[in-house]
Amino acid sequence: MNKQIIVTALLSLTIGAGISYIVPMMGAQQPQQGAAQKADSNKERKPLYYRHPMNPANTSPVPAKDGMGMDYIPVYATGAGKGSGPAGVVKIDPVVSQSIGVRTARAVKKKLTHNIRTVGLIDYDEKRVTRLHPKVEGWVEELYVDTTGEHVKKNMMLLAIYSPELVSTEEEYLLALKNLESLKNSVHPDIREGAQNLLRSSLERLQLFDVPDHQIREIERGQTIVRNMHIQSPFDGIVVKIGVREGQYVTPATELYKIADLSTIWIYVDIYEDEMPWVSTGDMAEMRVTGIPGKTFRGKVTYIYPYLDSKTRTNKIRLEFKNPDRALKPDMFANVTLLTSKQLDAVAIPSEAIIRTGRRDQVFIVTGPGRFEPREVTLGVSTDGEVQIVDGVKAGEEVVTSAQFLIDSESKLNEATAKMMEPKGSMEKQDDPDMKGMDMQGMDIKGMDKKNMQIEDKK
Repeated sequence: MNKQIIVTALLSLTIGAGISYIVPMMGAQQPQQGAAQKADSNKERKPLYYRHPMNPANTSPVPAKDGMGMDYIPVYATGAGKGSGPAGVVKIDPVVSQSIGVRTARAVKKKLTHNIRTVGLIDYDEKRVTRLHPKVEGWVEELYVDTTGEHVKKNMMLLAIYSPELVSTEEEYLLALKNLESLKNSVHPDIREGAQNLLRSSLERLQLFDVPDHQIREIERGQTIVRNMHIQSPFDGIVVKIGVREGQYVTPATELYKIADLSTIWIYVDIYEDEMPWVSTGDMAEMRVTGIPGKTFRGKVTYIYPYLDSKTRTNKIRLEFKNPDRALKPDMFANVTLLTSKQLDAVAIPSEAIIRTGRRDQVFIVTGPGRFEPREVTLGVSTDGEVQIVDGVKAGEEVVTSAQFLIDSESKLNEATAKMMEPKGSMEKQDDPDMKGMDMQGMDIKGMDKKNMQIEDKK
């Protein structure tokens, strides 16, 4: 009975094994050609990683299944194979590129110039502003110009001062004149020379007190003292300030008048840091003022201040303009255009092509139909919507000027996944001086007593 059961079992196993061999062979013959093609394709293209069929954010470096038993989808490198370029290269179908609005422009080599438009404030020419002070103490006897804003001519009398010190100097001068007159025929040369020296020193003292020439001549002609000394205007100008009134006691510290010559005026403008490389002393400038419509004034840059404003982060520049008819007035606002003379022979691209990350500047280069390669660039000056490329792009290369941020997002994703798939090298210990004498757990075993390292077995 036992022998019969054993024989039956052996027969069943033999028949089952034959069926299990024949059925797979029959099924394998049908898709044999497709499997061969799939194997060849997999040899050519190796997946970078595998992603979740429903959630692309979940990835796996090896084949896997999700919670529902669905296989992860393999993701291949764009343009994989020889000459595929950096990991951040993005390949987009031309139809899709047109749909998302990808536009490009070629880098060209050209001469770059830049005109700076800004707003300026008109001010006095500091070299043509005078503050008049008396050189003697006294009292204001007469005030000939008593209104601010009044136009004065050179050598025009402004006021008259009575000064006891000045009267004494005039008396010395009169005595020196009489002494020279009486001794001019002396037979002794030393006496004649002494009289001449006395007269010369008295005259110099009057001149040092700023006594006008016409009053000195009046003293010589009349042989009498002139009571009041006249203070005259040193040039043509406008009275900006009057510091005294009639009867007022004045000293050399008293400011009598402030007079400004407006035949030349200064204008101050502020420019930003990125515009500073374009401006140099001597550059020409044009100015228009709202109060004088239809007229353009021309001047030049005379000084560039060696510091920046800490609040506005701008650099102050001084311009000089001629103002022969005094039409330009201090504290006027003006629209100024700086006609910079600097020219650069440089490779330029549209400024909108630059992706600025803060740490680096990047553009996307078109390397083929629908193929975009990220490239780091070094920027120079910028002007009128264009920027100079110092390094990174050559003349004739095509750069992306629109939708580059969408391309940049895809590029960073490709680059990140490529780095994730790189084989990890073996961890090597660094020759760090801070790690000397440390074991792998960070325990300091240098100089440690071996007896203290023994562990007591409390079991």
